[in-house]
Amino acid sequence: MILDLARLLLFPALMAFAAASDLFTMTISNRVSLALVAGFFVLALAGGVAPYEMLSHIGAGALLLVVAFTCFAMGWVGGGDAKVAASVALWFGFAHLMNFLLYASLFGGALTLLLLQFRQWPLPYGLAGQAWLARLHAKESGIPYGIALALSALMVYPETEWVKAVDLAHLALR
Repeated sequence: MILDLARLLLFPALMAFAAASDLFTMTISNRVSLALVAGFFVLALAGGVAPYEMLSHIGAGALLLVVAFTCFAMGWVGGGDAKVAASVALWFGFAHLMNFLLYASLFGGALTLLLLQFRQWPLPYGLAGQAWLARLHAKESGIPYGIALALSALMVYPETEWVKAVDLAHLALR
């Protein structure tokens, strides 16, 4: 039962925290990525994931880490976004990686267009005093892509083996 609750709550909670952190501070702490990586290994080992499957997940995470840090080096994404994307790839493996990347592209594009439009209008006086909102509104600030990554991950997560392995009947009886 504890394992099932961890499968249902850990990943979504960390992704929600990453999105909120990026929205309010324009940063994602390394602790979020480390917690995602540690959570993966703890749940994979506790859940009996086969070694070859763990290696496949590690490969997906490593591949996306290389791609994401190349994008970071080019100045296209933030370092926190790169680490979170790689951590999500670790959880999803190759089986769900393309769906995650597709959603991330779509949500990221929509978020970018929305923020570009938002930045065209002046902030109302009552909202201009909110530091996080002023930072989000500033034309020179970036895009909090962690929001798009989190939304994408939360769209794909219910289709993964992590959720499918949960015994909902057992949880309902408790």
